[in-house]
Amino acid sequence: MDQDDQFMRLALELGSRGGHKVLPNPRVGCILVRDGEVIAEGWHDHIGGLHAEQMAIADAESRGVPTQGSTAFVTLEPCNHFGLTPPCTEALLWAGIERVVIGSMDPNPTVRGNGADSLEKNGVTVSTGILESECNQQMRPFMHWCQNRRPFVTIKAALDSNGFTDRGIDLEPVRFSSKESLRLVHELRAESMAILVGVNTVLRDDPSLTVRGVEMGPRKQPLRVIIDPSCKVNDSHRVISDRESETLLIHTSEPELQKDHEHVERLVMADSDGEIPISRILDMLGDRGIQTLLVEGGADTWNRFIESGFVDMAHICRSQIELEGARGAFDEGSLKECGLTKIQTFTSGGDDITRWGK
Repeated sequence: MDQDDQFMRLALELGSRGGHKVLPNPRVGCILVRDGEVIAEGWHDHIGGLHAEQMAIADAESRGVPTQGSTAFVTLEPCNHFGLTPPCTEALLWAGIERVVIGSMDPNPTVRGNGADSLEKNGVTVSTGILESECNQQMRPFMHWCQNRRPFVTIKAALDSNGFTDRGIDLEPVRFSSKESLRLVHELRAESMAILVGVNTVLRDDPSLTVRGVEMGPRKQPLRVIIDPSCKVNDSHRVISDRESETLLIHTSEPELQKDHEHVERLVMADSDGEIPISRILDMLGDRGIQTLLVEGGADTWNRFIESGFVDMAHICRSQIELEGARGAFDEGSLKECGLTKIQTFTSGGDDITRWGK
């Protein structure tokens, strides 16, 4: 491994620290190097906070380390526009950075090469494509949204020992996953900008669909999206009565005599057959800037997403418990048919967890 690769790998490790708190921004890390030694480090810690390059420069300043003539290793092309923070290109030029080594070029239309071009025009040497695939992987949801303009889709399914998912709408719901597995679900929710379920999941389980027990930072709770063709969800359900996060209800026709709630939006969406196409849901969410979508069920909704071909990842939790009166079998083989392969297997509180990806 050459020295540039080594330093970029350090920047990648720093970038991971931001986690889900940076959404909708990507995870980005940066180090400043002089004479083969790291003199400062930074990462994008949370939405609205300093960008990685700005934090690295601030780190050097706080310790009285001069930055003039140093090299910056950054996992994503520095921005050259004003957003919640000033342009990172200006910060690098102000700090006297002599060379900038970039992992991934930014496909976002607001950047897309402008950052690198601006630096070069101001006399900075720019190198690109260092550990590009690793950088792209760390920022995969952001890259996916920029390139496809729709969210990165993850399916989450909890199965009993026989592969069934629930007890039907007429029976009392029973939790059969472990506390440890439930914690993983809330971590998945925290990684998501929206959580989607079908109407039967709301009618059967009355879920809140919020992140609990995981630090969100300054981020808002994920948007709750309910496919509710016949307008069955009402004020008695927590996705409406709970104002902790916003709710989007998707219908096939205009609802009658529904109360208006500030945190609830109703959207009519149907094709000529009266169906709500998955592709249109994803296009609509992508246009709203939703980069990550967690599909939590139920079985009919999972199958529709799988059949659509738009599933990018799956998290399957199989309990050792046999669910009495269970129904709604989930066929893991269908994940292979939509191009997913098993990438990880582990246990969590006695449950078997498998993760699938492309």
